This record gives sequence, C-alpha cells and structure tokens, in this order.
Amino acid sequence: MPDPQPTQISTTCCIVGGGPAGVMLGFLLARAGVDVTVLEKHADFFRDFRGDTVHPSTLELMYELGLLDQFLAQPHEEIRNFTMVIGGQSFPIAQIDRVPTHCKFVAIMPQWDFLNFLAAQATKLPSFHLRMQHNVTGLLANEQGRVIGARAETPSGPVEIHAAITVACDGRHSTCRADAELPVRETGVPIDVLWFRLPRHSTDPSNVIGNINYGTLAVLINRNDYFQCAFIIKKDGFAEVQRNGLDAFRSCIARLVPFLSDRVNTLTSWDQVKLLTVQINHLTRWHLPGFLAIGDAAHAMSPVGGIGINLAIQDAVAAANILTPHLAPTAYPRTQAASTHPHVTTGNTSGTQPAERALHKSAYVSEMTLAEVQHRRELPTRLTQAFQVFAHKQLARTLGNPAPVTPPRILRILSGSAFVRRLAARFIAVGLRPEHINTPL
Repeated sequence: MPDPQPTQISTTCCIVGGGPAGVMLGFLLARAGVDVTVLEKHADFFRDFRGDTVHPSTLELMYELGLLDQFLAQPHEEIRNFTMVIGGQSFPIAQIDRVPTHCKFVAIMPQWDFLNFLAAQATKLPSFHLRMQHNVTGLLANEQGRVIGARAETPSGPVEIHAAITVACDGRHSTCRADAELPVRETGVPIDVLWFRLPRHSTDPSNVIGNINYGTLAVLINRNDYFQCAFIIKKDGFAEVQRNGLDAFRSCIARLVPFLSDRVNTLTSWDQVKLLTVQINHLTRWHLPGFLAIGDAAHAMSPVGGIGINLAIQDAVAAANILTPHLAPTAYPRTQAASTHPHVTTGNTSGTQPAERALHKSAYVSEMTLAEVQHRRELPTRLTQAFQVFAHKQLARTLGNPAPVTPPRILRILSGSAFVRRLAARFIAVGLRPEHINTPL
C-alpha cells in the first residue's frame, strides 16, 4: 500500500518546538498580525525537571506585554537571594533587591505552567496556531536550496508545513539543526547533573542554596512542598554512582546537606533520579536562506545559574523585533477561511487544505536579516557560556577532592561586599543585553 500523501499547510512563519523560545516568538509575531504555526511534538507541555526559574528579565517582558499581574496570579515561589554553603559555612552570593526591573525576585514556576499560560494568551490571537503532536522529521527546501518549511509526522499521517521563514526552537537535540547541517562547536563539559525531589518542611531555608563539600555539590530549589535537587557528578559518572548503590547515594546527600537526612529515604528507586547530560555548544552560523535557529537549538546552555530558559526567551524577543517588519501582513489581508482556522489542534489535520492559509507568498526574509538576529544575540550568549565554562572548571576541582572544603578567603571578602552581591544579582537576574518588546500590537 503506498504511503499517504502528506497534508499541506501554508503559513508565514513555521516555528518548530513549543518550548519557551518557540511559544514566546509565536506569540510576539502573532501579536503583530503575522500568521504563525507552532509545531510541538508532544500532546502537552508536561515535562519534569525542565528550567523552572523565571528571571526578572522575563518578568519584565511580561510587564511590557501587560500580562504581569495575570502571570503572577499563577502558583509560584519567589526567590530574592542566593546562598552558597561551603564547608558548612553560609555565604550570601546574590541579592535581587536593586535590579532595574519591576520584579526584584526570581519566580519559580513549573515550565508547563509557564507555557500553558503563554500559549493561552497567544491562542486569543487569530493568527496564532499551535499544533500539538506534530513531530518534525526534517526541513523542506526548494530547488535553489532555500528552506521553505518543515515536514512532520502526526497521529493522522504526514504533514508538510510551507512557510516564508522556518525557525528552529526544538532544543539542544534539534532535528532541524541536524537536518540543516549547520556547524556546531562543542565545549567540553566535565559534569553531569542528577535531578530528583525531596520533601521540604516549612522550617527549611526558602532561598536557592548551593551546597559544596566532600567533593560533591548539590543545589536545592524551593518548590513550596518539596525541593527540586540538582546533584552534580563527574561527566559520564552516573553508572558508577548506580554501582555504588542507592544507600551510598542517600548517605552522600545527607552528609552534604544534614537537614535532609530525615527524608533521603524517600528516594527508593533510581527511577526517581533523572540524568541531565550537560552540554555547552553553539552554532557558528545560526541561519540559512529561509531558516533560523534560536535558543538551545542555536546554543545549548549548562544549568549553571538557571539562565538557559531566560536566554532563549531573550533570543525570541530579539528575533520577533527583527523579523516582524519583514513578515507583518500589510500587503496580504487574511482570508475568511484562515480566520476560522482553529488555533490549537492535535495531530488530527483532516480538513486542512493548502489554500486555507497561503498567506506567506508576499513575505520574504533575506538571510542578511536572519544574520541580524545572530549578531544581536551572539555576544551575550558567548559571554554567558564563558561564565558557565569557568564555573565548570571550579566544580571539576571540587569533584576531584573528597576532603572537607575550606572556604577560600577571597570568597569571604567578596561575599561581604554588597556591590559584588548586586553585580552577581544583575548578571543572574537580568543578564547581558536584555531585550525589550518592540513589536506592534
């Protein structure tokens, strides 16, 4: 039996990946009237142990969009300072009380809640179309080599999405990036991270705590009734940790963070522990004719600092600001068929015809314009990655020495400086070259 002919969909901008960068970019473009289709391979946004730290730079974007009050009405925790416990001694690292934003805290919110909120706002717009269960398998290109969309598999069969511009927001294992064969430069990373949950008591510290001692490091993130724990191990060391046994792992946690010793026994299986293989890499070129990569698809970040999700959102804002003048529908009004198209669909694409939204014909984005996005965002990305590489080197020294840690004198001096703590807060909370909403409503 021959393979079914793919359904064809036409749009102005095809965004691959319904993560923070993809949904934010789609929202901002649709807000300016651009016809956007966002493809997400899963049936929902529920993925545990993803970036949950919404930094003041992102909260400021919510303010600029007029959504801050609604956003903060969602369940969340607020982190106003960061502390390191080194060798049993506590040192304040960053205090977010004077950053130049409306919100002077980091909001801790499950990523699926963040994405559900943002997608709900976007789907109010007639030109935003979110297609769940659309697993992109590759790019489409014309005879001249220009990318003209993507192909996807859905529960109801193959789909081709034709677009004036295709943007890869599908993460560090990007299918689009691989298909585009863009050059990737890898940076060696000496660590991996084990994620797990432990119960939290109301008397426990509420700020983000990093704990360093005995050749180990763990970070505890307050999620109200539990801690989301990140336990640092040497690269490719998870198999060795498992061989040593769950009892040894629990003992290691209790020794490092004594106040958790009464609850480490809630870890009863390795199934409760998730491995994050840490990567730092970047594309040397983020674009091809008709194609752009942003977020982790362009530059995979380490979890150090919890910066990755916010950097990806900054990419999306910059891309929207630069692309909108070239995509805004000034010359091609929407058809009646397009305006009645459902905004959120599952894998069922029956009834969708190529003529429904052939709105991209008048839109054209030159590769020079796409290069502007990389030019705008590459410097803050590379500098942030350089900081993460430096932090990894320090962590690698810790992992190699199981003896009790003696806090260095320079740390005492720097930690005691309000200026240094505020400088660290500025880097973590706002980042380098923060973006602002310039797209029209």
